[in-house]
Amino acid sequence: MVQRYRCCHCGRRFSDQTFRTSYWLKRPDLLPHIFHQLLSCAAFRQIARHYRIAPATVLTHAARLGRHCLLFHQHLRPHALEPAVVLDSFISFEHSQFYPTAFHLVAGSHSHFFYGFTDSELRRSGRMTQRQRSRRAWLEARHGRPHPRSTEHQVLALLQLLAPRPQPLLLHSDEHHDYPRALRHLPHLEVTHRVTSSRIPRTRHNPLFPVNLLDLLIRHSGANHKRETIAFSKRRQSAAERLWILLVWRNYIKSFSEQKGNATPAMRLGLLSRPLAVAEVLKRRLFPGWFQVPERWMTYYRREVPTRTIPNATVHRLRYAF
Repeated sequence: MVQRYRCCHCGRRFSDQTFRTSYWLKRPDLLPHIFHQLLSCAAFRQIARHYRIAPATVLTHAARLGRHCLLFHQHLRPHALEPAVVLDSFISFEHSQFYPTAFHLVAGSHSHFFYGFTDSELRRSGRMTQRQRSRRAWLEARHGRPHPRSTEHQVLALLQLLAPRPQPLLLHSDEHHDYPRALRHLPHLEVTHRVTSSRIPRTRHNPLFPVNLLDLLIRHSGANHKRETIAFSKRRQSAAERLWILLVWRNYIKSFSEQKGNATPAMRLGLLSRPLAVAEVLKRRLFPGWFQVPERWMTYYRREVPTRTIPNATVHRLRYAF
């Protein structure tokens, strides 16, 4: 017996095949639903099962949402940092735990506004068995090793991107050794660098609290960043696209406090007068030619972030997307 479905709007009946290929794939509200699902710790296949679509469709929509959120943030973000910010590197991995990756985050100390991020490849470190060390050596011989100063270079690129003009800046960070080296290459900024140990309690009185809270939200909202998960990102590019979605949600949609329901970080910074709805974020299609998108962030839009184990990964170069 052929399974049939009825549209709740027009009453039209659909067969199972039509329901899958014609109805759901053309639903105008599918993007907002996937937007919310990607922030609710759901993996691509879970979302696909819920909406009865292919996992590749969810992947395509997630990439499209990530590109849109990048441009949306570029349009609204301030082109200077507030007087005090917090810098941290969020550690995750791509493809397998032999390929750690770091997302370098900058958040406002007062507003908690998530200004932006860059990413770095890392070499697997820490405690390993002899078999794991042999496996790492074999993978590095086959695919190469990450640049040893990648964190320094990407933190430098991030701060140059977020603060292109001279300004005084109070920067809080942990004890990472690459941060001071990156700050030496920013002569246009009057940086006061204050280091806080990562071992002290991570309470709201900790100077690193804004970025510690952001780290918690990233792990809480994304299935791909759990400590032990089978939903990990196969490419850093995909992880970055999901992080752009979380950035827009955190800055422009989510209240600063869940219990009080008060202003968003963008409202605390004076960029907006009220929280936005997801429908307002997705109301109009955006193109990179409308804004001056930094070249470092254009690599995310063009899907050019490499993954060593996937040499022929797809990029985004459609004619009408630019």
